[in-house]
This record gives sequence, C-alpha cells and structure tokens, in this order.
Amino acid sequence: MIILGVDPGLTCTGWGVIAKSGSRISHVANGQIRTDTSLSMAERLVQIDSGLNAVIAAHHPDAGAVEEVFVNVNPQSTLKLGQARGVAMVALARAGMPVAEYPTKVIKKALVGTGGAAKNQIQAMLGVLLPGVKLAGEDAADALAVAITHGNMLGSHR
Repeated sequence: MIILGVDPGLTCTGWGVIAKSGSRISHVANGQIRTDTSLSMAERLVQIDSGLNAVIAAHHPDAGAVEEVFVNVNPQSTLKLGQARGVAMVALARAGMPVAEYPTKVIKKALVGTGGAAKNQIQAMLGVLLPGVKLAGEDAADALAVAITHGNMLGSHR
C-alpha cells in the first residue's frame, strides 16, 4: 500500500509518501510545495492543488492522510491554514482515495511516544524508521510522520 501524508500550509505544504507492506514501511518520496506570496489567496490555493496533483500522478497513492488544523492565536492564520487543508483534502479525495485526519498530538505520540514531542524528536525518529531518508524540510518531515501514523493506524484496526 502506498500512503501519502500531507502537512498543509498556505506558504508551504509538506508531503511524504511511504510504502507499507505488512508491518514494514519504507520511504518513497517527500517534498514541499511552496506558494508564491505575491499571488492572491485563490492562486496560492491553486498552486497547492496543482502540486499535490503532480505528487499523486507520480506516486499513485492508495490512501491519504492530512494533519488536522490546530487553532492559532491569530484567527486569520487559522483560517488560511484551514483553506490550505481543505484544498489538500479535496485533491486527495478527487483522486479517489480515502482520506484520514489526525491531530498533531496523535501524530507525535504515534512516532515518538509523547504528544508533546519537539520537531527535532520527530525528525530523529524518522531517521530510525526510514534509514537514510533525506528530508526536504520540516514540513516534509511532518508529512512523512502523518503518513507513518496512518500506516500504523491501518494496522491497528485489522
């Protein structure tokens, strides 16, 4: 099974693709979709959609998972994040795959064992779970964590 994880953001959306076979996972690819801040909101959302469509076309995932929105202090930031997340969910659903959602604390707990894990702890665990992985950035690392969480949750429901 090929799983696409997405860490949505208006400025930068991370994506990570893993392969799961039984209890084994392996890294397929990861990257980031950066939007042009000089463009309108609608045009930036189109950039996220186009980028995810390209990832889906290249890797043909069977399932997708998206990190849930956390509430920022700034309501405008939360709204923008929510719009980017909505575009990500639509891109995955349009491709015909089931889409799961996971809160940040669940993702951190699934990878590190504690919901309060720091970003460097997530990245260190990715190095253990996916030896030799070259991360395209923090957002790509977070997206791989989303994909791994989904792969683990699939196994726990069987």
